Formats: sequence, C-alpha cells, structure tokens
Amino acid sequence: MSPHGSRPDPAARPGLPWRGSLRLRLTAVFGLLFFIAAAAVLAGAVILVRNSMQYSLDIVFSPDHASDSDAGTKSIIMDSMRRNLLTKGGLTVLVVGVLATTAGWLVSGRLLRPLHQITSTAERIAGRTLHRRIALDLPPGEVKRLADAFDQMLDRLDSAFAGQERFIANAAHELKTPLVINRTLVEVAMNQRDVPPETRQLGAHLLAVNARHERLIDALLTLARAEDALTDRVPLDLAGICAAVIEAAGPEAAQEEVRMAQRLAPARTVGDPILLEQLIRNLVENAVRHNRRGGHLEVTTRHGARGAQVEVTNTGAVISAHEIPVLFEPFRRLTDRIGSARGSGLGLSIVRAVAQAHGGDAVAVPRPGGGLTVCVTLPARAGSAGARRR
Repeated sequence: MSPHGSRPDPAARPGLPWRGSLRLRLTAVFGLLFFIAAAAVLAGAVILVRNSMQYSLDIVFSPDHASDSDAGTKSIIMDSMRRNLLTKGGLTVLVVGVLATTAGWLVSGRLLRPLHQITSTAERIAGRTLHRRIALDLPPGEVKRLADAFDQMLDRLDSAFAGQERFIANAAHELKTPLVINRTLVEVAMNQRDVPPETRQLGAHLLAVNARHERLIDALLTLARAEDALTDRVPLDLAGICAAVIEAAGPEAAQEEVRMAQRLAPARTVGDPILLEQLIRNLVENAVRHNRRGGHLEVTTRHGARGAQVEVTNTGAVISAHEIPVLFEPFRRLTDRIGSARGSGLGLSIVRAVAQAHGGDAVAVPRPGGGLTVCVTLPARAGSAGARRR
C-alpha cells in the first residue's frame, strides 16, 4: 500500500475559551490604568485635605494655648476625616472603576470590530472561498489600509487560481486527446488478421503504457479538483460507497490472492459523491496493489469521536514511522520496498486532498508485522449518531 503520511492532531491545546483575547486584554489594561490613576488621585486628595484640615485646626486650636483635651479633639477630627474620605472615596473609585471597565469592554469591542471582520473573511478564505472580499466601510486609516491591501492580495490570488484551473483543463484535454488516438490506432492495428504475435505483444505493452498514462492524467485532474472549492455537497453514507468499491475490487484482489474483509457500520457525512468514491477507491486499490500475495485487507466504517471514519488496513512490507511523512507528497514512492512502481504515487495524496477539501483529514500508521493502516475522518452529517455524540 502506498503509505500515507500521518500528522499530529491539529486540535488546539486545551485552555480557557477567552485566553488570548485582545478585547479582554485591552479591557484589563483600561481598567488597571483607571484604578492606578484613581488611587493616585485619592491619595493626593487625602494628603491635600489632611494638610488643609491640619492648617484649619491649628488656627482654631492655637498651639500656644491648646490643652490636652484640645489635642485629643484635634486628633479625633483628623482620624474621622481620614476614615471618611478613604471609605467614601474608595467606594466611589470602585463604582466608577467598574463602570469605566465596562465602558472599556464596549469601546474595545467596537474598535476591534473591523479586525473581526477581517478575521472572518480570512477564515472563509482558508476554507477555499477566494471570491469573498472584506470591503471594509471605514474612513481612511490603519485598519482601512490593511483591509484594502488584503482585498488586493485576494484579487491577485483569485486571478492566479482561475488561470491555474484553465491551464489544468486545457492541459488535460491536450494530453488525453493524443492518448485516446494512440489507443485507438493500436487497437485497430492489433485487430487485423495478419498481425504477427510479436506485434500483438508489442501492442499489448503499448496499451498498458497508454492506460497508465491515462490513469495518471485522471489522478492529476482528481487531485487538482480536490484542492479546489467543492461545489457539490450531498448527504451520503460512506458504508454504501465502501461496499460498492470492495465489490468492484474483488477480481483484482482474487488475482493477487488477497483476502478482503469488511466491517461496515453507518458513517454518514456530507460531501461530493464522486470525490469521496475516488478517495475510497484509491484506499482499496492501493491496499490490494501494495499487498503481499496471500495477504489480507480490511475495510472498516464507523462513527468516531470526531466524525465519520473509513479505515483501511492491509498487510505488506514493513514501513518505518519516519518514512510515512515523506510519502505524503505526490509522486513519492517506496519502489524498492513495497513494489509501488505500478502506481503513480498519487493515490494517497489524492486521499488527503479530498479529505481536507471536505474539512477532514487522513492519517496513516505502520501496522505491526508489515503493512499500513490509513484512517480518513470526515465531518459527521448533522443529526447522525456521530454528530449527536460530539
């Protein structure tokens, strides 16, 4: 089986939902600065009032004629004034501080609203939707310049991808047309009555090479289509697709003496039926083609914790874990180890591209004793058992 590279779980590290929030940090800074400033003002007010009261009391209770009782009265007045000022001033600072922090939360949210709009657009673009634009309606400023520069970059990217799609379509047509003509000419020549056996054998080899080239072009087109935005999404069950693909692969598996087993539980998702069928076909065909004679493969569908899953396990050559990421890339094969020269090196690259285009992923791990296990996870269809468990 052509190994598929495995990647670590892209899920974010566990943490509090507000951790890293710029709005929360701005609000905290606003509140902290207000409380520091208010505390400084209150301390200054206490000092000023104390000095003023001290001066006034010195006039009322002249130091030259003050008695012990006057000094005690003066001390009581000063302590009462200080406590009263600190208590009421502290409560005032606290109430106004809470109101100021709330206002800071609201103001920071409004100031950051353009950034949220830019982030939302970027997230939609990350989902392969290059036709959207920010189109920020604000007066000229730093944020407006950032949004306009982002829109200009999207215009260039959209034009580049559109040109790439046109090139792929034209190249596919130009490449497949001569192959079809060559296949037709060879078949016509081989069907003539006076063709020598050597010529028929040569024609058979030419047809095999021609068929391989056609499959390579089809695989490249599938890979290019999988990396583009999906336009056809329908509810479907991966178990049904797997059953049809396994039945179609039966003759090839019998020829290679590979025993096939299946454990197909409902695995409902939403996606492009053609691309998902190609994904499963690549998994099963690779599992047969890169198996050992007399080996076995097993296809399993289920609802996992993260969605609908299809898993294909086969026997074969021993593959080290560090070799799997290398073989994630197109046209990378272990020809001398697992006999993958018969393939194009695109099988599991297509699997990953299709899975990621549907919002899922594909991982591979070596099987103890030889072979590989490839697991594809796709978002569960809303209302399915898997979705309810999530």
